[in-house]
Amino acid sequence: MLVHIKICLGLWFAILLQTSSVLASTQAPAPSAGQADSLIAKDFENRVGKYLRLRKNQAGNSPKPTSSPDQLADQRHSLAARLREARSDAKQGDIFTPQISNYFKRQIAASLDGPNGANPRKSLQHAEPVRGLSLQVNQPYPDGVPLQSMPPTLLMKLPKLPKELEYRIVGRDLILYDTVPNMIVDYIPGAIPGS
Repeated sequence: MLVHIKICLGLWFAILLQTSSVLASTQAPAPSAGQADSLIAKDFENRVGKYLRLRKNQAGNSPKPTSSPDQLADQRHSLAARLREARSDAKQGDIFTPQISNYFKRQIAASLDGPNGANPRKSLQHAEPVRGLSLQVNQPYPDGVPLQSMPPTLLMKLPKLPKELEYRIVGRDLILYDTVPNMIVDYIPGAIPGS
């Protein structure tokens, strides 16, 4: 009987080892860094698409062309108000999640620290820097404050945006800016490394 138990235990261990090796061989390999970055960029694009669908479905279309500056301003303000109401619970990090923010910071740092990093750094230093501005998601970009544009070499490292949205720099922060309602959609604090 003792021999029978030893044989059963031996068979049980053999089956257990074989099962664990089969399970280990069927697990998907971890994605490479490039694949992981591609998945993060896709997540960002999906979140941007979701925002634009909400903007269109809940807040309406962009203002109609007009030659009246007052009428255009009224249409923009009306769109912004409807959009703020539709996104009343919006907060920093809804689009720029921690994982997406880290991806953007890596891309920006690689561009600024790379062999051609001097050009975008000069561009950032010569632009009219915006400092001391308190950013708030779902709020208008303050009137009279210049919109600092992104150096082209930085833009090439970041996911392409639909025509309604732009990347902008405020101090060391990167904002996702909706041009028509003049609204801050989301932002990444400290996205631009200090000099």
